Amino acid sequence: MKNKAVFLDRDGTINVDKGYIHKISDLEILPNVIEGLKLLRQAGYKLITVTNQSGIGRGYYTAEDYINFRNELLKRLNKRGVFLSGDYRCPHTEEDNCNCRKPKTGMLEQAARDFNLRLNDCWMIGDSSTDILAGMNSFCKTIHILTGTEKKTPVYANFFAKDMIRAADIILLEDKNK
Repeated sequence: MKNKAVFLDRDGTINVDKGYIHKISDLEILPNVIEGLKLLRQAGYKLITVTNQSGIGRGYYTAEDYINFRNELLKRLNKRGVFLSGDYRCPHTEEDNCNCRKPKTGMLEQAARDFNLRLNDCWMIGDSSTDILAGMNSFCKTIHILTGTEKKTPVYANFFAKDMIRAADIILLEDKNK
């Protein structure tokens, strides 16, 4: 039996996006994220972050800086009862033309292999068009969340939500209507 998952962009979706964020002192979890993620976990979804981190490739911060920031984020989420199943990052720049940088599908495909997922049963939640396109390119259902820097809603997202709790409500309602 295949597992079900929600892929989550990180910056602008889980935490406030301050541009190439990597300093723990800048870490701020967005409102309603904890509550929304708890609802999804309780419904049996694996929660997996997929995040472009070109700041590493550009030399703005190191992979170790990324790991320290991620570990602090996980610690804060865990303390509030939210546990992520996986974390995938692309350290490359657009010029690297890699397979993993969203809107390409490499991170989602790797997670599908690692967690026994059928991507068309999964969801992608993100705050940018690259997040939504990565979900679409992987045949996931998509939710553009309006908590990040890209406030214009791409018309091609399946759904739109003002925050994570509303995104969770959409997913749970869609599950119920299957």
